[in-house]
Amino acid sequence: MYIIDRRLNPQGKSLANRQRFLRRAKQQIARAVREASARRGIQDIDSGDKIVIPNDGINEPSFRRSADGGIRDLVLPGNKIYVEGDIIPRPERDGAAGGSDGSADGGGNDDFRFVLSREEFLDVFLEDLELPDLVKQNIKRSETTRLVRAGFTVTGAPANLNLSRTMRNSLSRRVALRRPKRAEIERLEQELADREAAGATEAELADLREQLTRLRRRSLVIPFLDPLDVRFSRFQTVRSPAAQAVMFCLMDVSGSMTEYMKDLAKRFFMLLYLFLTRRYRSVDIVFIRHSHEAREVDEDTFFYSTETGGTVVSTALEEMQRVLAARYPVADWNIYAAQASDGDNLISDNARAASLLADVILPVCQYFAYLEVGPEMGPGLGPLHRDTELWRTYRKVATAADNMAMRKVRSRQEIFPVFRDLFSKEKNPALG
Repeated sequence: MYIIDRRLNPQGKSLANRQRFLRRAKQQIARAVREASARRGIQDIDSGDKIVIPNDGINEPSFRRSADGGIRDLVLPGNKIYVEGDIIPRPERDGAAGGSDGSADGGGNDDFRFVLSREEFLDVFLEDLELPDLVKQNIKRSETTRLVRAGFTVTGAPANLNLSRTMRNSLSRRVALRRPKRAEIERLEQELADREAAGATEAELADLREQLTRLRRRSLVIPFLDPLDVRFSRFQTVRSPAAQAVMFCLMDVSGSMTEYMKDLAKRFFMLLYLFLTRRYRSVDIVFIRHSHEAREVDEDTFFYSTETGGTVVSTALEEMQRVLAARYPVADWNIYAAQASDGDNLISDNARAASLLADVILPVCQYFAYLEVGPEMGPGLGPLHRDTELWRTYRKVATAADNMAMRKVRSRQEIFPVFRDLFSKEKNPALG
C-alpha cells in the first residue's frame, strides 16, 4: 500500500516533513533545478520555481505485513478473487496521463509537482560550490566574531535555560537521595485504606501510618526540582580570521557579440553573482565591460547597458590591473577573475593580451576562469570545432599555469554544468 500526502502546506507548516522530503528526493530536485535554470530569464534566475518530478522518480514509504507479526482477522464480504496476502494490481494504463487523445478506461498518475521557495531553490542551485584555493591572508578585516557553545553555567538569561541538562541533574539528585516516587506513596495509601477496611490490628495500622508519614516527609524535604539543578547554556565569543577576496568579472560587449552570446555571458555572470553574494560575506565584486576600451561599471550597467564597439581584449586586463593597484593589494586580498568573450580580438592585440595575462594577472590570481560563448547551434549542425584566435592565445598561457581554466558554451543548457565544473569543490582546473 502506498500513501501519497497531497495536502497543501500553507504558512510553513510541517517544515520538518518538507525538509525530509527534499533530502529524500535530492537527486531528482537537483536535476529539475538545473533544467529550470536553463529556461528562465536573467531577472528571474534567483526566484523560486515549480518543480516537477516524475511519479516513478520518488521512492515512497510503504507499509508491509510483518512476517512474524501477531494474528490478524480480516472480513472481506463478497470477495471471490483475492485471498489474504495478495497484492491488488493497478489497472493497466490505456493512455498516458495528460495526453491529447481520450481514453475510455485507462488510468495513470500525474507527475508530482510542488513549489520550491527562493531559499530552497538557491540552496540546491549553489550546493557544493566554492571559490577554489581560498586562503587566509593578512587582511584589514582580519577577524570576525561568532558565538560558540561553551558548556553550562548555573546563572544566565531565562532564554538560555537548558531544560534537558536541568532535568537530568534533577533526576540524578532524586535517585541519589532516594526521594520516594509518587506511585510508591499512592500504593502505601491504598494499602492503609484496605487494611483499615479489613479490620487490621492497631499495631499494623500504626506501622503503615509511620511509613507513610516518613515517605511524605522525605518527599517534601527532597523537592522534585531544586535550584541546584538548574543549568543554563553558556556561549562565548570567539574571534576567527576571515578570508577576504575580490572577484573581477570581465565581459566582452563588442559588436561581434550577438544578443544570444551576450545572454549566455550574462547568465554565467548572474550565476557567479548569486553564488558569491549568497555564500561569502567578505567578497568584493568588480564589474568590467570592454569593447575597444574598458571601464569599471556598476551591476546594472554591467548586465543591462546596450553600449557596443570594437574588440580589444587587452583593455579589460589593463583595467583590471589598474583597479588592483588602486584598491586591492595583492598581499591582503585573494584575487579571482572570470572572463567571458566570443573569442574575437584584434589580431595585433593577441600578443599584448597574452603578455598581460601571463606576466601580470595570473601571478596574482588564485584562480582565473575563461568562458568562450558561441553562436546558437541549429538542429543537426553539431558542435563547432574551430578554435578562435583568442582561445588559441589563452590556451598557450593556460598550459603553463595551474590556476587557469577554460570552457566553451553554445547553449543555455550548458551554462549550469560549465559553471559547476569551474567552481565545484572537487574542481581540477584543466583545459576545455
